Amino acid sequence: MEKVLITGCNGQLGRALNSLLEGTDTEIVNTDVDTLDICDESQVLCLVKKERPDTIINCAAHTAVDKCETDKENAHRINAIGPKNLAKAAKETGAQIVQVSTDYVFDGNTDTPYVETDVPCPQSVYGSTKLEGEKAVAALTEKCYIVRTAWLYGDGNNFVKTMLRLAKERDTITVVNDQFGSPTSADELGRMILHIVDSGKYGIYHATCEGFTSWYEFAKTIFSLAQINVNLVPVSTEEYTAAIAKRPAFSVLENHKLNSQGAYRMKNWQDALEEYMGKLS
Repeated sequence: MEKVLITGCNGQLGRALNSLLEGTDTEIVNTDVDTLDICDESQVLCLVKKERPDTIINCAAHTAVDKCETDKENAHRINAIGPKNLAKAAKETGAQIVQVSTDYVFDGNTDTPYVETDVPCPQSVYGSTKLEGEKAVAALTEKCYIVRTAWLYGDGNNFVKTMLRLAKERDTITVVNDQFGSPTSADELGRMILHIVDSGKYGIYHATCEGFTSWYEFAKTIFSLAQINVNLVPVSTEEYTAAIAKRPAFSVLENHKLNSQGAYRMKNWQDALEEYMGKLS
């Protein structure tokens, strides 16, 4: 990978990729909303033709799940039209593209982890528009990696930092205990992406840290590692009324394709969390 164009460079994954590539011989072209509107087809094509990247990694997305429900037009533009424009430009210039997607493409009505060949069935605007983005990219170019991840945390606003902040503000914290997934470090996801882009093995990949847990147990582990005593109360999704969009109850992704290749295995979620929190202190 000689030259890489990263969209959404100021997000958690974008920052992780920049950190991982620092000191390597890879040339990085960073873009975010202030320098590239991925929803503008001509602007995207102009930039890609100018820079001629070998790889485009699309980290840009409308990820505010609840806001997507009321901001459908922008969710569609950013999550579906944007990837389509990037894929068109990739195809025209011969670049390969990584489209980062989500566990929300599944309905979560199961008790077994999803593999890459399972049929998506999104239950929210966020999930639906991300699936549209997947399909648009795959339809436009064969040189694509669709990377689905979940419960991401890194350098930016995330669940880990929210829990640590709330522990300073409240004596009691309520956390949902009936939604299950795999907390995933942005660093681990970045390492996985940098591995596959050099493989030439295109297609859909699931990429989460190994193992799974509930949001409640995730929070419990965070406080244990931080050595913070707080009254943590488990609640059901039904009791937790703040959410607007429907969340998948069991959206665990199995890294079947990645693990079957045997060249890279993502860390267990507890180990990755410990690594991340060690950097915070």
